[in-house]
Order: sequence, then C-alpha cells, then structure tokens
Amino acid sequence: MSRAVMYESFGGPEVLELREVPEPHAGPGEIRVRVTVTGLNPMDWGIAARPEVAARFGTTLPARFGSDFAGVVDEVGDGVTGFAVGDRVFGGALGRAAADFVVVAPPLFRTPAGVSDDVASTIPVAGLTAVAALDAIGVGAGDTVLIGGAAGGVGVFAVQLATLAGAQVIGTGSAGTFEFLRELGAVPVAYGPGLADRVRALAPGGVTAATDLFGVETAETALALGVPAERISTVAGQVAGVRSTGAFDAAPDAVGRITDAIVGGGLTVPIAATFPIEKLRDAVALQAGRHVHGKIAITL
Repeated sequence: MSRAVMYESFGGPEVLELREVPEPHAGPGEIRVRVTVTGLNPMDWGIAARPEVAARFGTTLPARFGSDFAGVVDEVGDGVTGFAVGDRVFGGALGRAAADFVVVAPPLFRTPAGVSDDVASTIPVAGLTAVAALDAIGVGAGDTVLIGGAAGGVGVFAVQLATLAGAQVIGTGSAGTFEFLRELGAVPVAYGPGLADRVRALAPGGVTAATDLFGVETAETALALGVPAERISTVAGQVAGVRSTGAFDAAPDAVGRITDAIVGGGLTVPIAATFPIEKLRDAVALQAGRHVHGKIAITL
C-alpha cells in the first residue's frame, strides 16, 4: 500500500484526507516516480473547494489532490527511453501529485544539479505560467511592466524573469510585501482603489506592458493607463480584448529557461513554508489566506 491525499466532497481544507491506496506501478510507456515534494498551487485548492473550477479541469468526485511534484524515478515501463531508475525528475500530474508515488507518461523533466526538489516542484505550474504570461506580451529590454499579484507563487517567477529580460518591474501587493518585492527586483505598489494614480507617480514615462496574475484589477488599470490590450495578459481573470494564458501555453524551451536561470543564480524561488504531507490541511489553509510570499512545499 501507499498514501495519497483524497477528497469525496468539495470544500475547504477539512475535506482533504491522507489515505492508504493501492501502490501503483508503471505500465508500458510509463514512469513511476517516488515523490519527495509536492508543490502547492492556488489552483489545487481551488479545484477541491469549488465544483465549477473542478469541472473546468475535468475533476469528478472522489478525487485526488495536487498537480506539481519532484522526486526520483523508481520504475520504468517497457518502451520508455531516456530515463532510468534513480534519476531525479519533476513534472505535473493533475489531481494526483500529493501521493507517495505518481505514474506518468513523458514529458518528464530532469532535475538539474543545483536545483533542490522543493524548488523543482514549483516549476510546472507557477514557473511555466509566469513564462507564458510574459511571453504573451513580449516583455523585453526597455519595457516598464506592471505585474499584478507580484508576491505570489507565479509572481516571484514573473518579476525575476521580467527583470532578467531587461524590463523595469512595478509589482502590486499589500504593504507587508513591499520589502519582499524590492528584494525580487520590483518597485512595489499597493493594489486597490487609486492604483492607476499610484502607478503614474512611479512611472511618469508610462507603462508599456502588464500581466495580471491574480484577477482583473491590474489588467483594467493597465488599459486605463493606455497600455494596448495586446500587451496585457491575465491568468486568473477575463478582460475583453486581453489575452488569458497559463502554463499550457508555455514555449517548449520554458523549463530550460527557468532551470538555467536558477542554476545561474539569476532566479531564486522563495519557499515560504514547508509542511509534511500529514499537515497538508494546514498548508492549504495558509495558502488560501492569500498572504504567502512565495511558494509552499509539501514533503513526503
């Protein structure tokens, strides 16, 4: 037997249970990974909490939990090439990652030396979403980009990747995130009413691009500031004329770009908190409060 997090009804952290389940094995074309870390994302508890979100991802009850994982290959099925038992890897397994084992078919990514498992477990959703959000608006040298939700799990990637691309970054957050955002390389600005005026004061030369990682306030503010709709992206909200994107849109070289930046020291992934799998409910409650600066890792 092995363990996996499951839920039989939609709701808050209280619906999540760590249960014994039959141990899975790799079939033809599959790889089994012994999971060491599951990276927690807002979408994970969003799926578990709200039936309408679950429906968008094709999730039905009873369900398992988690999307991102890192670990070690411990079974390789017939026909699989390029991976061997003992390889450190990371990847995505929608609705299955919070478990002792995941069985997946490639693509699966090798974890480079110099990248820890907790950091690797943050890349499949948060890292790739950040790349897609920035690529959608062509952020580069000379841009002044406004990033909404800059202190969150996607934001920590987006701020640093935009800075590495040569852009000046203005990041929205609460007052308590300001020093954290400065450390990431962003000029912080408080979200909420009056955002456009505050951004004008910080960027008298204007904002040239924007991505909203939280809702629609930043995207709507960017439009009000005269940013063309084609240079605005969203990941968690819809605004007419503005492109909505996510990890599914990330370019084929996105993972390599992220891991190269981490290994090279140009990108750091702040792990805000680490919880053992037995304390998963506490981890979800912490993240659902929307005041986490960085990522949350679940260890197995």
